[in-house]
Amino acid sequence: MTEEIPDRIETIDLLSRQWQAVTALVADLDEDGWRTPTALPGWTVFDVVAHMIGTESWLLGEKPPAREPGSDETDVRALPHVRNETAVLNEIWVDRLRPLSGAELLEMFGRITDRRLTMLGKMDDAVWKTPTPSPIGQVSYGRFMRVRLFDCWMHELDIADAIGKTIDEGGPRGEQAFAEFAASLPRVLAKRGKAPDGSRITLDLTGPLARTLHIAVDGRAAYADTFDDPCTVAIRLDSGLLVRLGGGRTTAEEHADDITVTGDEELGLRLVRNLAFTI
Repeated sequence: MTEEIPDRIETIDLLSRQWQAVTALVADLDEDGWRTPTALPGWTVFDVVAHMIGTESWLLGEKPPAREPGSDETDVRALPHVRNETAVLNEIWVDRLRPLSGAELLEMFGRITDRRLTMLGKMDDAVWKTPTPSPIGQVSYGRFMRVRLFDCWMHELDIADAIGKTIDEGGPRGEQAFAEFAASLPRVLAKRGKAPDGSRITLDLTGPLARTLHIAVDGRAAYADTFDDPCTVAIRLDSGLLVRLGGGRTTAEEHADDITVTGDEELGLRLVRNLAFTI
């Protein structure tokens, strides 16, 4: 199957808007606000922004800053939520940036994202299409940047949830981020949710990214325009809740009243309870 490569100009523009949205969300925080815990284990609002800085800095070819003299080195591998080498690198960046103030971190975020936009702006279509390692395997650089958009969009939701702000989760940024998220849903439902062969699953999404998704499991799981056979299970929930479940930010048990399952209830509940798949 030929990989769909996101449009270069559009994706770079959406990344720019995404980083602007994060900046606007945290711009007025005081130091206590920066240190507000988020749904991500061990991470505050400050840490989420530090993580984004770390990833974009790594893409610029930079290494984490040196540990401050006299400060204790955190054994990041011993942290219970660190399960792979990507998480190790993420934690090192976050830990090394924690001595900064929120204002200093935000200024650094602006510098790094400006440099990344300059780097991206110099790319031509040939580089954009070049295969490169990414969190989802070897894909085009352009697809990797859609993954980056999704990651930063999810972290905008993390920050907004933590500080109690309502944001627009739809629009062009949300649509592209959700497209990246949705690309993994069939596999997740079949593998983690153990949807049996022959299953016909409908996700009826409400909210800012409302849509109806049909997934058929025939040897492998894939999207379908319609079903020839009767639907096995239909699950109705808010689009924002779906992505938070997929991101492991919450659980189906915490939102039992917000999820409606019709058809095979046992299968439906198993699916929504096993949605978490992002790193």
